[in-house]
Amino acid sequence: MSDADLPPKDNLRYGWTTGACAAAAAKAAFTALVTGDFPDPVTITLPKGQQPAFALAVTGLAPGRAEAGIVKDAGDDPDVTHGALVRAAVTPGPAGAGVLYRAGPGVGMVTRAGLPVPPGEPAINPMPRAMIARAVADVAAATGAAGDVIVEVSVDGGAELARKTLNPRLGIVGGISILGTTGIVVPFSCSAWIHSIHRGIDVARAAGLGHVAGATGSTSEAAVAALLGLPEIALIDMGDFVGGMLKYLRRHPVSRVTVAGGFAKMTKLAQGLLDLHSRRGALDLGFLAGLAGDPGLADCNTALEALQRCEARGLDIAALVARRAQAVAAATVEGTGIAVEVIVFDRAGRLLARHG
Repeated sequence: MSDADLPPKDNLRYGWTTGACAAAAAKAAFTALVTGDFPDPVTITLPKGQQPAFALAVTGLAPGRAEAGIVKDAGDDPDVTHGALVRAAVTPGPAGAGVLYRAGPGVGMVTRAGLPVPPGEPAINPMPRAMIARAVADVAAATGAAGDVIVEVSVDGGAELARKTLNPRLGIVGGISILGTTGIVVPFSCSAWIHSIHRGIDVARAAGLGHVAGATGSTSEAAVAALLGLPEIALIDMGDFVGGMLKYLRRHPVSRVTVAGGFAKMTKLAQGLLDLHSRRGALDLGFLAGLAGDPGLADCNTALEALQRCEARGLDIAALVARRAQAVAAATVEGTGIAVEVIVFDRAGRLLARHG
């Protein structure tokens, strides 16, 4: 099966997660360890039953050890790990131990509580572990071999790639995480980003923090951290996914959440949008005009122009936006007891308004 067999998404190609690549590499390596031959391509079964085939990019076989590597294809998703070489090396393990997991070069180790695997474990998430275990079991069933193996997953250049992710903030050191719940990367779903938001909340809660702050970008994050004196572990790189953060908090609450962002992004939130990316909805200057009681604002070219016009008139439009945005955010977590605050900054990080 190829990505062409998957349902179309705006004519974009689907891709494969690092977890799927690791499972396929492990299956190929274990097969070679048992039989002396690498299946190429190698086929695995994903959690929902799809059976993609993966071409092997590298192979290596030595007494008591086999390794295979697969180049990750993320399809048309702007995934930081697209093109990365995901390797799995398989060696015999202790009798009766089943599958044991190790982090090779480029795969991180977990150092903080609150993540799906405990501190001291390699950052290979539960579903990729299950996929690897199934791949090993399939080989064992086909060959009669014992499925007691050590699987070491590595990613070429993974330590450098990890610096482009939230792993350092989450307490995952030394490399990337091996992720994926379905094995499939949906283009522009930004699932990895939303996953990082969730894990950031989990880590903050596990550390006993009652207050987290989600920011739309680096300027607003630095500004809200300075304003509120929050530690880095309390800062959630929310980006455009305010809804993704708030909906997860609805199920995993904290005492207080601050939503921080620039004037334009917070205007979108005030409009009722929970995904602030331009693909999901445009900023409505007519909304600002109605909020300000100034029909002329609808003729502005940008939110910045509308803000400047209101400031010149002495009208605190940012405060009106903050109030309305706070109401939208609070309604999203209604009934949880979470205290919600919205803070609006300008492009230089200057405080414009705060409500909640």
